[in-house]
Amino acid sequence: MIALQITSMKQFMNQLLAADTFDIFLLEEAVISTACTFTIDGHINRDFFSSDDREPVELPYDFRPWSEVKGLCFDLIKGKRTPLSFRFVLHLMPEKAAALLTKEGSDVDPSLVKALVLNIRYDGTRAVLTTGTAYQTFLPSREPDAIWDKALMKYLEGKGIPTSFLT
Repeated sequence: MIALQITSMKQFMNQLLAADTFDIFLLEEAVISTACTFTIDGHINRDFFSSDDREPVELPYDFRPWSEVKGLCFDLIKGKRTPLSFRFVLHLMPEKAAALLTKEGSDVDPSLVKALVLNIRYDGTRAVLTTGTAYQTFLPSREPDAIWDKALMKYLEGKGIPTSFLT
């Protein structure tokens, strides 16, 4: 797990809410505090997608893709006033997480990794990105954590998002 502070908020917010930079993620939760606090639960309500005869519809994910909700988040954040705070909990899309772990030769079977998580927290003064890994069961190896940390830093650098380690 690493914590990175965003050093250019304007550039980061553009990448987060307007560009496709974070479209490789699913949204677990968003909490945005402006004039009031908005909470978005990213869990998919599968009943909503059922047909009229209530046949279940197969959906590929448990959470909504970030690309489908970032516009709503942008609408809640935009304006003349800076938000008081916001928090996003994002999961790297499962197929991308499995591909990353396989490509890097992880000693852990990708099916044992529930999610590679990115927490984004803005407290009114600074934005901090924190990585995490959720496992299906207890594992002694933390190699997926290290792979995820390294991959995220490389990805952010490649997208021109400046960060510094939080101490």
